Amino acid sequence: MIFKLKKHNLTKIRIVTLLSLLFIANGLFAQLIPNLGGQRTGTSSFQFLKIGTTARGTGMGESFVAVSDDISGLNYNPAGIVLFNENGFTATHTQWFVDTRLENVGGVYHFGSNAVGLSITSLRTEDMSVTTEYQPQGTGDYFRFSDLAVGLTFARKMTDQFSFGATVRYIEENLGALKMRTVVGDLATYYKTGLGTSRFAVMITNFGGQVSPSGSVELVGGRTANNFQSFPPPTVFRVGFAFEPWMNERNRITTSIQLNSPNDNAENFSIGGEYAYKDFLFIRGGYKFNVDAESYSGGIGLKFPLSFARGSLDYSVANFKELGFAHRFSLSVLFPTKR
Repeated sequence: MIFKLKKHNLTKIRIVTLLSLLFIANGLFAQLIPNLGGQRTGTSSFQFLKIGTTARGTGMGESFVAVSDDISGLNYNPAGIVLFNENGFTATHTQWFVDTRLENVGGVYHFGSNAVGLSITSLRTEDMSVTTEYQPQGTGDYFRFSDLAVGLTFARKMTDQFSFGATVRYIEENLGALKMRTVVGDLATYYKTGLGTSRFAVMITNFGGQVSPSGSVELVGGRTANNFQSFPPPTVFRVGFAFEPWMNERNRITTSIQLNSPNDNAENFSIGGEYAYKDFLFIRGGYKFNVDAESYSGGIGLKFPLSFARGSLDYSVANFKELGFAHRFSLSVLFPTKR
């Protein structure tokens, strides 16, 4: 029996393929002149949104948009959360620099060919002393810097080969008396080409309008500042390609490459790999190119059965050239469902 795609499904796949190829061409062109765009450094707000939020993704150098076929898709590719069957939740702790901590939690629920998810990311510091020009040792007051992002994700599998996803995210940043709030969005696709296990994905993340702080601060001489410059969120176009060059009943090697075009820096790309033994033990590695602050990363993961679910525990370490190493721990629990 010959299987024929419905005309409207075939049209959607062709459109997505064309758009994806255009993104790839744009990324390849940018790599020929990688310093173009470097002058944009530091021109966006909400920098915490650029910090990796799962151990599996960061272990592969965040070359993950075309690999993200698990619950980590909440943060790396919303279209990926329909590529597995279980409902579940995940939590990641990141030991960041200068006594700051990044926490991320999320959950996914499936129904039919759709999935919805909720994710929360929080970055915070310890209390810091308020200082002024005339009181450099502190005024006796304290403040705390904190960031919060709450995202709602929807994804749908259109065919066995193509899925898409979207996230709407509320973000908030507090720095003493100043506060910024806005809403941003993610749009993503995930396409299995049908050539072996190869697939590619296209994503735009954190797109939204410009935002400026609200509130006021007291300056020297009794002056007050309450009018501040606006900046956009850290929007990034991502194009990724992944496939398994070697796979059998016990072993699997996954490789990936990803091109990134941020609005606040030069274009860059990353590569990643994951070795899986019996879908139980995982060893990962990755490298980022044309990124000033970061270079290599690695990680390890385990999947284990529970009496009521299936769990996974992942760890990653990422090298930041000047600051040292960032460590992440992720725990996920997935519950079997009937679909």
